[in-house]
Amino acid sequence: MKNKNFNKGITLTALGSFWWGVIGVIYFKYISFAGSIEVVIHRCVWTSVILIVSTFYFSKWDIFFKILANKNKLIWLFFSSLLIFINWATWIYALGTNRIIDASFGYFIMPILSVFLGYVFYKEKINKKRALSILLVLISILFLLIVSFNSIPWVGIIVALSWGFYNLLRKKVNVDTDVGLLIESLFILPFALFSFYIIFQNNLNDFSLNNLSLMLLLMLAGPMTVIPLFLYVRGVELCGLGPTGMIFYITPTFQFILGFFYYNEDFSLEKSLSFILIWIAVIIYLKDLYENN
Repeated sequence: MKNKNFNKGITLTALGSFWWGVIGVIYFKYISFAGSIEVVIHRCVWTSVILIVSTFYFSKWDIFFKILANKNKLIWLFFSSLLIFINWATWIYALGTNRIIDASFGYFIMPILSVFLGYVFYKEKINKKRALSILLVLISILFLLIVSFNSIPWVGIIVALSWGFYNLLRKKVNVDTDVGLLIESLFILPFALFSFYIIFQNNLNDFSLNNLSLMLLLMLAGPMTVIPLFLYVRGVELCGLGPTGMIFYITPTFQFILGFFYYNEDFSLEKSLSFILIWIAVIIYLKDLYENN
């Protein structure tokens, strides 16, 4: 039974990672014509709607109201909502401005960054291999700073920092992933609705009753956000952080492949050398994960 659950967890995590790395990229890139601001708005609004439905379906309103009654958790979730918003907005901006490869840089370094943040804020132990991975990531960034400031994948660094600190705060709060994300989404929702009102008043919106097919397409931003999250989190529950940490690299690998081969993004020599250092760091990190699980 344990082996069956482990295999199921691996499958679900792989599906979630593949969704983020391929399906999510293609979808959000396709709707980028609507503009980064409106796409972010729809992601925030329809994610909230989907999570409200799922909270009804899984009967989790008691958990929801218990969190609302805890002011300390609400404060932390407010700050984590800002981080998830920055992450979503930066990712969508990267897709709309042909910076998928730069964004993939962030997801390559994010797990290694999380190890470093765990060491700094939670005093988690770091062995020599993980310390070497962190050092190589820092060297790759410093290399770009010295050689070509314009080559630094800023969107990737923002993606990694926002997601890394988001995970740090969520670990501190320790609430159900979906219910926590619902509360975070509800914090963002009023600002998203106000922003859409401004866009609508200035006749800059693509979302309109005059085009139902486009409306439905933009509404898919909700399930496109929530479904892979459910798949990945459930996978973590079934087979643990170690194996899922390795499988997660499906996401940035496919993002990089799509950006380079399908969307024909520029990839300078400076960036290629920096990425080589990152890939070496990832290999060392994954080898360490494998040996300790």
